[in-house]
Amino acid sequence: MRRAARRTRSLAVTLRATVEARYDPHAIEAKWRELWARERTWEVSNEPEARPKQYVLEMLPYPSGEPHIGHLKCYSVGDAVAHFRRRQGYRVLHPMGYDAFGLPAENHAIRTGQHPRVSTEKSIAEFRRQFHRWGVSIDWSREFGTHEPSYYRWTQWLFLRFLERDLAYRRQAAVKWCPRDQTVLANEQVVDGRCERCGTPVEARQLEQWFFRITAYAEQLLRDLDDLDWPEHVKTMQRNWIGRSEGAEVVFRCDELGIDYPVFTTRPDTLFGATFFVLAPEHPDVLKLNDSPEVREYVNRAMQASHEERGAADRRKTGVALGRYVRNPVNGELIPMFVSDYVLMEYGTGAIMAVPAHDERDHEFAREFGLPIREVIKGGEDVQREAYTGDGPMVNSGPFDGLHNREAYERIVEWLEREGKGRRAVNYRLRDWLISRQRYWGCPIPVVYCERECGIVPVPDEQLPVELPDISDYAPKGRSPLAAAEDWVRTSCPRCGGEARRETDTMDTFVDSSWYFLRYCDPRNDRAPFDRAVVRHWMPVDQYIGGVEHAILHLLYARFFCKALADMELLDVREPFARLFTQGMVTREGAKMSKSKGNVVSPRDYVERYGADTARTYVLYIGPPEQDADWSDEGIAGIHRQLARLWRVAREVAERTPPSAAPSGEPTPLLRKAHWAIDKVTRDCERFAFNTAIAAVIELDNEIYRFKDELIDTPEGASQLRFAVATAGSLIFPFAPHLGAEVYELMTGRRVWEEPWPQADPELLRSDLFELVVQLNGRLVDRVEAPADASREELERIARESPKLRARLDGREIVKAIVVPGRLVNFVVR
Repeated sequence: MRRAARRTRSLAVTLRATVEARYDPHAIEAKWRELWARERTWEVSNEPEARPKQYVLEMLPYPSGEPHIGHLKCYSVGDAVAHFRRRQGYRVLHPMGYDAFGLPAENHAIRTGQHPRVSTEKSIAEFRRQFHRWGVSIDWSREFGTHEPSYYRWTQWLFLRFLERDLAYRRQAAVKWCPRDQTVLANEQVVDGRCERCGTPVEARQLEQWFFRITAYAEQLLRDLDDLDWPEHVKTMQRNWIGRSEGAEVVFRCDELGIDYPVFTTRPDTLFGATFFVLAPEHPDVLKLNDSPEVREYVNRAMQASHEERGAADRRKTGVALGRYVRNPVNGELIPMFVSDYVLMEYGTGAIMAVPAHDERDHEFAREFGLPIREVIKGGEDVQREAYTGDGPMVNSGPFDGLHNREAYERIVEWLEREGKGRRAVNYRLRDWLISRQRYWGCPIPVVYCERECGIVPVPDEQLPVELPDISDYAPKGRSPLAAAEDWVRTSCPRCGGEARRETDTMDTFVDSSWYFLRYCDPRNDRAPFDRAVVRHWMPVDQYIGGVEHAILHLLYARFFCKALADMELLDVREPFARLFTQGMVTREGAKMSKSKGNVVSPRDYVERYGADTARTYVLYIGPPEQDADWSDEGIAGIHRQLARLWRVAREVAERTPPSAAPSGEPTPLLRKAHWAIDKVTRDCERFAFNTAIAAVIELDNEIYRFKDELIDTPEGASQLRFAVATAGSLIFPFAPHLGAEVYELMTGRRVWEEPWPQADPELLRSDLFELVVQLNGRLVDRVEAPADASREELERIARESPKLRARLDGREIVKAIVVPGRLVNFVVR
């Protein structure tokens, strides 16, 4: 009777509280946001401290437009890690910046008709506003954009250090060219062989370009992957991109022109079978060898196909004879030269010796063009009909006839080295990094071209930065728009004082993002890009977070920068990112979001409707964060209701129970559940299983409601109830920081971010009893206590004794009992 009365009073209080005060996430979030901003809570200094450091970093965003749902997910993951590590006792560096140069920002400016600087600054302001609104715990004192002269001064300074060590150089290279927009296109701007912006078929051009010699570090970049705590699929992608293979470099000479053409081959044992020679369409000598309309048209057409298309096994082999010959170094034969798109510039030297008897692609090409097919390894039935790629004795190979081909491999390489016609070699698929961009919105390359005799001259350090001039016409037009800024281009040579012209290409934006994480450590340094001792303290980044789309180039370039800077004795680490986490995409109705599909989710709209905590929590709850997950409006509404429920119970418990220092009395099932939740969320946060961590907090919240009325009116019960609610606030804090702070303050009067991460009591994790779920035809009817070591038979007996079960049976016969030890008993009835 008394329990019923208590429940009636509790219901009345709950209903009254609900009417009087509804969950208002915007007011709660504004309160804590303003406090954190006023107190500069998340800032850390570079002064030494006893606490161990953790550098937590998300990949810096391109500021074009406003943040999208991928940004919300990325920064929700990163912020959860940052909060978790702080409360574990670490001193956390969690900075923010913007990858503000480059194509995304420039294309956004062209679309909006604004100057790139104006549109970029507007986008940065919107990104900053929304990140503040989300409550991300960022050290804003370290914020910068890569387009700021105070940043790119040091990008230019680093370029000059690379130039001094021959890691930066200039040479001719084939590029993809849009004849309508009159500009060089990056690979990502070419879709199905056409310009992404205007749809015009791309063409091939040869231009003088700047490169970084990343290939000098190919072996290190490959070898050092083994020691990184990165997802295995990312390391595999990088290994494949670097693409190490062993073989020989063999020189074929064009006597007519006096030019040597080296090729890399993994099959020097088949050299005597080479009957023709093929260049990739991008090879810089193709148009020198033959500049006919037929060859030019073929090269342009080849540039329109992707590498995947060109390498497809079932693709018909095409090509054009160049009318030139090279001499096979092992037998002196003259063999014809062709250009064909099945040869890629990215492999070897962009030229191959074609051995049709023992290579399937060469065989197809030879049959298509009626070229000789000469067997040099015995084993196939008929090499005229099908290439033989296995092992066997050598034939038609002069002094090497009769040897097994594997032995002949070594003998032929030795002969090549002895005769000066080749050498043993290791080849990498990795190519040197082309950094030139004929675009306006980028970091100017700090060199000038002396018109007297000095040639290429670096701009002196004291004249940096070479600032990007303001121009009104920044649209691409066949050469860099900077070339039209004559007052800026004309300058004097730093060596002889004569007339000179500035380099008008700008740098690839990947250069800016290859060292920004170092600048975060010391962002206001005006004497150097960073202080070595400061960077030694913070680096490497302990946890790096971002999209898998950057798993190759950005990560590879950043690794290259660190290794090069370490060799220059500017840096004490050779790897930038100790641990990497790659997030999955957020989809809508199973499809990738895009404006054309009309399925884009705007974080701003949902934050306005439900608050930042709900949006952040939901984007982590919908699935394992490393996997793609589908957005659901019903799902986010459900999370909002759950967070509101936690706030309401915290309000009620705060009003109806006195503060308590710690839970007292005999442990109740709710107290055990709170410690279970601590243990579960801790383990899940360590392994980035944030979806199941949030589910555990929701489960604790549900248990709080289940036991609330039973515990709230006794001192011991109230103390355990307060502890459980405070624990729920503490554990939800990394995901919903404003609500977590509010709930924890209501229960304890303290600031949750200043509290250590809770520790589960091992004694309370061990229980002699557990809660057995009783189901009828799969539906919940009761929960009863059962011994943890009960047998299946005993669990069935305990479940059958449930009064709620007997009432629901209503005389029906149980035909089957399904027992899941430690969890449930499900009775099946007709």
